[in-house]
Amino acid sequence: MNSSKTAAPQIGFDRFIPLDWAACALRVRGGDETPDAIEALFDADGLGAPSRKKTRAVLRGLWLEPRAELAAFADRGVDIWQASPESAVIALCWGMAIATYPFFGKVGALIGRLTAMQGDCAAAEIHRRMAETYGQGETARRATNRVIQTQAHWAAIKRIDKGRRVIRQAPVTVTNDALVAWLIEAAIRYNGKAVSVTSLQSSAVLYAFRLDQSLTFVISRSATLELRSEGSGSQLVALR
Repeated sequence: MNSSKTAAPQIGFDRFIPLDWAACALRVRGGDETPDAIEALFDADGLGAPSRKKTRAVLRGLWLEPRAELAAFADRGVDIWQASPESAVIALCWGMAIATYPFFGKVGALIGRLTAMQGDCAAAEIHRRMAETYGQGETARRATNRVIQTQAHWAAIKRIDKGRRVIRQAPVTVTNDALVAWLIEAAIRYNGKAVSVTSLQSSAVLYAFRLDQSLTFVISRSATLELRSEGSGSQLVALR
């Protein structure tokens, strides 16, 4: 093997995660459920031992045992969930997914960009673009399919033509200021750098959501975000 080749980035999110499983993991972190509730969902779906292990690993990263640098972020997400209606669940699970798993975020950002003009795109185009980063292997292709399936189950897109095309669904309007700020933080964590404030309302990685508020106002009130001015007069938002 040629050691000079750059290794493909890690995939991490390689399972189909129904929304109720992700929501259950959120409730476990919040203390409203025990891990047995997740096992009961696996039982009901007839998951075998290998699939359980791999799915449990994704849920650990998502909510159950997030990486150390994401633990406080996850806990703030739990606080928002406990103070908000159940409608916050999709946004919270999405935010944790893009912050934790760049692969999930990359698929989402591609779908967001490819569907921005006409509202739909070919699944083959998503796979082609993902292969440019993650390689042509079957593992990456299968994982891409599972993320597309997951985002469809989370009501962000609809798969048609036997899965050959995806249609963007109507975005969820997020009205909770704390949740908006938390989603912005998730997008910054996905990007790994400050982002333009003006780009946030059309952010590809957040395509499933509509942020209608004055974002500069929301950011100015956040304890975790800060505004930075660029020489051109535009503003960036970064983590404090």
